[in-house]
Amino acid sequence: MASDDIDPIGFDSIDALFRDDLREVFHVFRRSAAVVLSAAAPLRPALPADAALVRVCRIALSMDADTLSQDAARDFFIAQFRPFRLRAPGFVTAYYEPVIEAREAPDAQFRTPVPARPADLVTLNETPIRGEAGETLTSARRRADGGLEPYPDRRALEEGPLEIRPKPIAFVRDRVELFLIQVQGSARLRFPDGRELPLTYDGRNGRPYTSIGRLLIERGRVPQSEMSLDRLKAEIRALGQEEGEPGARLMQENRSYVFFRADRSPERRDGPIGGEGCALTPLRSIAVDRALWSYGLPFWIGATLPWRSATPEPFERLMIAQDTGSAILGPARADLFFGAGDEAGTLAGLVRHGAEFTVLLPRAAERGDG
Repeated sequence: MASDDIDPIGFDSIDALFRDDLREVFHVFRRSAAVVLSAAAPLRPALPADAALVRVCRIALSMDADTLSQDAARDFFIAQFRPFRLRAPGFVTAYYEPVIEAREAPDAQFRTPVPARPADLVTLNETPIRGEAGETLTSARRRADGGLEPYPDRRALEEGPLEIRPKPIAFVRDRVELFLIQVQGSARLRFPDGRELPLTYDGRNGRPYTSIGRLLIERGRVPQSEMSLDRLKAEIRALGQEEGEPGARLMQENRSYVFFRADRSPERRDGPIGGEGCALTPLRSIAVDRALWSYGLPFWIGATLPWRSATPEPFERLMIAQDTGSAILGPARADLFFGAGDEAGTLAGLVRHGAEFTVLLPRAAERGDG
């Protein structure tokens, strides 16, 4: 981030930070620190951590988190970071982990497959290719001759020949439920006997992301003031989801398509796995623009949001960048992780609000090269 996009401020300018639970924030930051120092490949690569952030991560891991006091956590953030106010207008949305009814085999009511990562999918982190419309694609399909070509889009993967359709992990009720899982990037599938199967993001077809909610607003079907997750689902279902019906065609305007893997790892039991590769923490983890920011950076976000109920109230919390998303673009743009289940989903669907962003950069990176 260039220095002319941010203004240095003092911690006394964000005095509400000291009323936050900084001990909890330290534990969340420490999760990121462990990933940074492990040199493990992230699920979705972001701007690499610089030497200053690596140094701070080492300090955090050297501290005894179990006995850390609120005062010690405060002193850690003050000593190791310096706050910078972002000049760009801030905007936040929210996301959550759906818990979705599923079946292991298709039946009359559960017919929509949850897609596993195809064997021929190649993620292009260094050398993207161009699609037929000229867009930059971050994933490709490996041909039999070893060459690469654009991966099929959502419509082709749903309605094309069986040989290009991904293998199913399980089956959910309809395309709306699958679309919801793909937009959120993770889920837990719940089977009739009570078992749950966590899903973790495992790649995408690399096609551009299009907001279906925005399309419904622009086309006059839903007033912007009435848009929510529940309204979005209801509108698509009312339009019809079967092959060729308007609801299905609307969803297919979002050509992006996400694949998953069943994830029974110990880390996954703590929460959905973000782009960084660690479990997300409700109301502490955020998704940021991975081309601009490194995972692990703390952000102070101030806004008025419906985060504890449908009634907006002050939201002033220190958050840690641990995830990313195709729609999260720009320096002062974040997706707030709200947790799991229907209540979290209802509130997350209400959040489309302006916000004030302050990034905490490691002291050695005070010139703004975050």
